[in-house]
Amino acid sequence: MSTKGMLTAAIIIILTASLLFPATVMSFGSPAHDEMDNYMIDNGQELSAANNIVTAVVFDFRGFDTLGEATVLFTAVLGVTLMFRRMKEDEEYEYE
Repeated sequence: MSTKGMLTAAIIIILTASLLFPATVMSFGSPAHDEMDNYMIDNGQELSAANNIVTAVVFDFRGFDTLGEATVLFTAVLGVTLMFRRMKEDEEYEYE
């Protein structure tokens, strides 16, 4: 194997290890609780009149944030669609 090939393989191994390392050291399944969690669970139904606390948090308490995320997602899909849209060489399009 050439020096260039060994260097490329070493770089790929180092990058892969650096991406996988955080997943091996993080503790999954034990999220940090704080007072806001218990407050929302205890009072969410009275405050929002929703039976599902997840729906209440997402749509009632974080509505503008959710609307912003939907706008970003729509803009990204529109940008990708426009980027991949190409006119055929011999075909003419009429715009109204």
